Amino acid sequence: MRVLVVEDSEPLAEAVARGLRREGMAVDVALDGLSGHEKSSITRYDVVVLDRDLPGMSGDALCAEIVASEASTRVIMLTASGALADKVDGLSRGADDYLAKPFDFPELVARVRALGRRASPAVPPLLVAGDVALDPAKRTVRRAEAPVELTRKEFGVLEVLMGARGAVVSSEELLERVWDENADPFTTTVRVTVMTLRKKLGEPGVIETVVGAGYRVPAAG
Repeated sequence: MRVLVVEDSEPLAEAVARGLRREGMAVDVALDGLSGHEKSSITRYDVVVLDRDLPGMSGDALCAEIVASEASTRVIMLTASGALADKVDGLSRGADDYLAKPFDFPELVARVRALGRRASPAVPPLLVAGDVALDPAKRTVRRAEAPVELTRKEFGVLEVLMGARGAVVSSEELLERVWDENADPFTTTVRVTVMTLRKKLGEPGVIETVVGAGYRVPAAG
């Protein structure tokens, strides 16, 4: 899952980003509304964690821009006010969810994951392909009921491939969805990660290479 955190408090933004990265998400950070607008215009994010009170461009305005772009991006607003009127106002501006500060981090993670599942096309809570089952919430992978231990990036690659339901996913899209903005676009890290992932999943092979296009995991059935 690719997430953008837009929060003008740098300590809070970095803390949220670190926590989401520990959950296996690829996270970028913007410290003001204008930077958030620029990043969201360039990169397709699954979820934007958006502070409502931002310098440069308000969270309300940025939310409206994201909604107007007709992207599949989901927005969860963060605010210091938990008043019902503020929640209603935030949701009426196009936000998909609303969380008042201070918040419990596990709740934020759960809400971000729920919004990610509502992205278009919707992704089921349990991904299955043949005898491989991946649970995004529990961060587990099993093959023929045996657990498979994966690194965060290996898990992220497999999650994107299985979530594509048999469609081909390019190396460029994997790099965009699983790694953050600091990833080198000319790196071989995707190819290397797929190679180690194949070894861990074992035989028969699960991930197919489509020459000149990318990779795919055949859909169940």
